[in-house]
Amino acid sequence: MKTIAAALLVGAHILAAQTASLIVLNKEDKTLAIVEPSSNVFFAKIPTGEGPHEVAVSTDGRFAFVGNYGSGQTPGSTISVIDLVARKEVRRVDVSPLRRPHGIAFNNGKVYFTAEVNKIVARYDPATNQIDWMIGTGQNSTHMVMLNKDGSKIFTANIGSDSISIFERGTNPMNWNQTVIPVGKGPEGMDISPDGTELWTAHSRDGGVSIIDIEAKKVTETLSLGTKRSNRLKFTPDGKMVLITDLDAGHLIVLDRASRKEVKRFAMGKTPEGILITPDGSRAYVGVAGDNQVAIVDLNTLEVIERIATGAGPDGMAWAVRK
Repeated sequence: MKTIAAALLVGAHILAAQTASLIVLNKEDKTLAIVEPSSNVFFAKIPTGEGPHEVAVSTDGRFAFVGNYGSGQTPGSTISVIDLVARKEVRRVDVSPLRRPHGIAFNNGKVYFTAEVNKIVARYDPATNQIDWMIGTGQNSTHMVMLNKDGSKIFTANIGSDSISIFERGTNPMNWNQTVIPVGKGPEGMDISPDGTELWTAHSRDGGVSIIDIEAKKVTETLSLGTKRSNRLKFTPDGKMVLITDLDAGHLIVLDRASRKEVKRFAMGKTPEGILITPDGSRAYVGVAGDNQVAIVDLNTLEVIERIATGAGPDGMAWAVRK
């Protein structure tokens, strides 16, 4: 069987001729949509497992990795590997006994993901098709995961324990040290500032945002926004603004990072969730799951300029930049 690593070499000439694509997961119809950003028209829809929530893309833009979270009653236990050039699922990885894979990130050739039920962060190696590393958080509902640029730090949002975990790699690359940072109620959406100094996390149950000094590993400030259920948070690439979706209120909130003040709060539709920002910081894409649309926000005017239909329940998104 050919490995994904070998497949990366196949069709490299095709990748070079292609441009960036917008990847959107549709939770309700269990698909991954590939959208052409210049026209905002999707040109492929690929089946995934049950309840796809978050997606990560390989550095070369060839493969997408999808955490299949499962349905309300049935936890998922698979990761879909999607060939974005061939436009098909090439592998569905059974990660059992890990259940409810959710947050997912690609770093240095490996795929890191949370197993929410098991309170674990695990790592999948596409080249060997094996899970080659796991670490427990000891925290309830370990939901989202992020890594810093060099992969020396791993961050998780632990909804049920009202905490953020920071794992720091030791001198032995297999040894990691965890710091658990108490935050507000139900931390879910989180992002690292582009300068790498702060992590902001939105609380889904008390309307607040915790700002963590990454070096000091402590909360330095808590903002009270009065949101009903904020579940995603993203910095703009220049680090000047922070965007937060309020799922229950149907709002997008824009904050000024320096002043910590709200710039604008406006209606997006029914249950806005995932946020993705263009690399140049000009636009934000917001998955409005309840309306089966992705809203496009002009970040200069802070207005919705277009809406595109990608499928039922759009949420997790990523850029596939082909190299």
